[in-house]
Amino acid sequence: MSLTVLVTGATGFIGRRLVPALIEAGHDVRAMTRRPESYDGPGTPVGGDVFDPGSLAEPLEGVDVAIYLVHSLDDNDFERKDAEAAKAFGAAAAAQGVGQIVYLGGLGKDGEDLSPHLRSRREVEKLLGEAGVPVTVLRAAIVVGSGGISWEMTRELVKNLPVMVVPRWAGTRTQPIAVDDVIRYLVGVAGNDDAKDRVFEIGGADQLSYKGMLQGAAEVMHGRKVPILQVPIGTPMLSEWWIKLVTGVDATTAGNLIESMGTEVVQTDFAIRDVVPGEPMTYAEAVRQAIAED
Repeated sequence: MSLTVLVTGATGFIGRRLVPALIEAGHDVRAMTRRPESYDGPGTPVGGDVFDPGSLAEPLEGVDVAIYLVHSLDDNDFERKDAEAAKAFGAAAAAQGVGQIVYLGGLGKDGEDLSPHLRSRREVEKLLGEAGVPVTVLRAAIVVGSGGISWEMTRELVKNLPVMVVPRWAGTRTQPIAVDDVIRYLVGVAGNDDAKDRVFEIGGADQLSYKGMLQGAAEVMHGRKVPILQVPIGTPMLSEWWIKLVTGVDATTAGNLIESMGTEVVQTDFAIRDVVPGEPMTYAEAVRQAIAED
């Protein structure tokens, strides 16, 4: 069934891969961007800014499914900004009769002491549906793919450091997922009645510590392990400046991500595989694909 699908953040890490995949699936896709005149990707460019509620009615008119891929991790006030944007987007979608909002959130159990980053993702989940539009949430941990912030941090650390001394959060378990699997799941739930008003956990084939991720990336990139010493120190502030120094990733973004790295984020519910069948890639496969795209 062909749908009219709006993709916010169409020029971002996920969005620029998702738009062509939705088109290939037979949908009419609107690529929402703040600068539609400079958009040169597939789909129909439409102007809109989730942080400007007055700009949302026009791009959402006649839309069946809206895919929400927006966050403000590069801003110290991201919790407030993302909450206001989600509330405004949900209200505008309801006013235009949108049938479903799909949101890519973050893994982590609700009962745990969530970091500000993960707590904000949970709040956005709720606010998007507050006006009554059915919401489908896909919760993911680190997404591995060329251009993704978490992967770029991993790659640069492995590339630039022959020996690594890592903070204590490097022992926390996570479940990285290949960007192609994320795209497959997003396309699979769009317009799918079995997915509406549901939260799904998505993950790759492997559960690893962050230290294990670094080691696995080193083996794929260099064909060998690199010495990694984990030390029982490392405040978020020290970690974010260490990441910035070695990788060049913005310190605010790195800091907001690092605050989440003390929370174990692994998949415990596999219901997504009943709705969107298929086996996810291993971490090594995801790394090889990311390197091939770099």
